[in-house]
Amino acid sequence: MKTVSAAKLRRAQERILSARPYANQLRQVLSNLAARIENVSHPLLEVRPEQRILLLVITADRGLCGAFNANIVRAGQSFLREHASHDVRLVAAGRKGRDFFRRRHVQITAEFVNVFGKLEFGTAKEISEKVVLAYSKEEVDAVYLVYNEFKSVIQQRVVVEKLLPFSRAELADTQSRIDYIYEQPPQEIFNRMLPRYVEVQIFRALLESAASEHGARMGAMDTATRNAGELVDSLTLNMNRIRQAAITREIIEVVSGAGAL
Repeated sequence: MKTVSAAKLRRAQERILSARPYANQLRQVLSNLAARIENVSHPLLEVRPEQRILLLVITADRGLCGAFNANIVRAGQSFLREHASHDVRLVAAGRKGRDFFRRRHVQITAEFVNVFGKLEFGTAKEISEKVVLAYSKEEVDAVYLVYNEFKSVIQQRVVVEKLLPFSRAELADTQSRIDYIYEQPPQEIFNRMLPRYVEVQIFRALLESAASEHGARMGAMDTATRNAGELVDSLTLNMNRIRQAAITREIIEVVSGAGAL
């Protein structure tokens, strides 16, 4: 399992390292568009009092990856406790998180399992459509993400971040402004790119989780192999001691019997 995860981790790491610059550049383009529009408006920018919250929990479909799933589940439970007075609904991506919260009778509005075997952008698009539709229809007032961010092979970080609504302050950031020439009106491009940005952010979170899962499984299987080796050595040493004690006792009995004769 360690060898398989090591092979898959390389591809997953390449995909996430390629996705991060795209997501960052897309945010910069949106920021530039927002600066060109005098009264920027979009349903995904509407800020409402957070009474109904949608929480997207991304876990793995399989276990044997150390504390990877446990950390996400713990973060999800902590979020539910902190927002106990709110109506919190879950979207579960991954079998482990789905099963855990289903056993505790948490309201799950949508579930996506067996998606990490062959992770594609279509999965993120499907999740995004449900999220955007729920927010646009004012069924929820905020959307949050809980996932493992890939830092390195031996380090993953649990992230809880707000996905919707978008912060106007971030979109109005004037850093690294580029003078683009747009074919369509900026408002029209902005309206088309904002849902696309949600898809990209969800896809990036899924890629982060996939890479983190393989890294965590590599570490867990390496530790398990090392612990199993130490256990075998300890049991072998204990068995040799018992066998040696039994041989010594038999020799003493033989010598004692011979001496008595």
